[in-house]
Amino acid sequence: MTTPSAPAFFVPDGDTFVPSAIARGPWGETVSGTYVGGLLGHVIERDTGAEPEMHPARLTVDLLRPVGMAPVHTRSSVVRRGRRLCLVDAQLVQAGTVVARANALFLRRGPQPPDDAWPGAVGMPPLPPDPDEIGDRTTVLWVFGGEDPSTPTADLSGWQQSGPKSVWVREITPLIAGVELTPFVRAAIVGDYASSLTNFGSTGLPFINADYTLSLSRLPDGPHLGLAALTHQSHDGISTGVGTVFDHLGPIGSATVTALANPGFSPALSGAAGG
Repeated sequence: MTTPSAPAFFVPDGDTFVPSAIARGPWGETVSGTYVGGLLGHVIERDTGAEPEMHPARLTVDLLRPVGMAPVHTRSSVVRRGRRLCLVDAQLVQAGTVVARANALFLRRGPQPPDDAWPGAVGMPPLPPDPDEIGDRTTVLWVFGGEDPSTPTADLSGWQQSGPKSVWVREITPLIAGVELTPFVRAAIVGDYASSLTNFGSTGLPFINADYTLSLSRLPDGPHLGLAALTHQSHDGISTGVGTVFDHLGPIGSATVTALANPGFSPALSGAAGG
């Protein structure tokens, strides 16, 4: 069984969350978009008060400004609560300025109708076994791509090429100290991986994401989540990408990302896969 190598990405302090050093992303002295989205997902799930039969079907995260390595205030509101849906907004605030926001759509579960819609042709490599030793890693990654797409690497070298890309992820470090990772928060964290997954090329990662949207037909089963890149299009310094989200049972949804060109950036291949 793997154990966390660090206490948490955020530590609660009164009505704020203080990022720890491991929350730093690859873009400077700022919190990784991976954990920005995770924190917004946590706030939405914590404050919604949704009934158990209300499923978080869609989460959209807007990365408005860099989130500094400083205390983060949060706020949320229920925009509409109906019989079959609930719409929730959340914000992260630093120094009185909104630095990131999200909205989530909860839909009521019900009987499944006969469904013969074409699901799309996409697959994932088999899920590798968890490593016995994790060293100082906070997250376990199995990155697929490159010359041998069936053999994973533990860094992003498999994505630095123009071919197919996929990844299995297991978060082993709590997002917030003292709070267990829920299936929805795990998914919210993984959604940001779509940016690097779909935008990486042979020269590195030339785009930085401005947002991502995670759509889920069901919550993930177990701690392992996977993404397979489906599309990448870019023109005039603007890119879009789509990836399919998996768990060990199969596809559960999709992640869509919108990004801007960020010339001259070459992240360390061993760094975080998120934005």
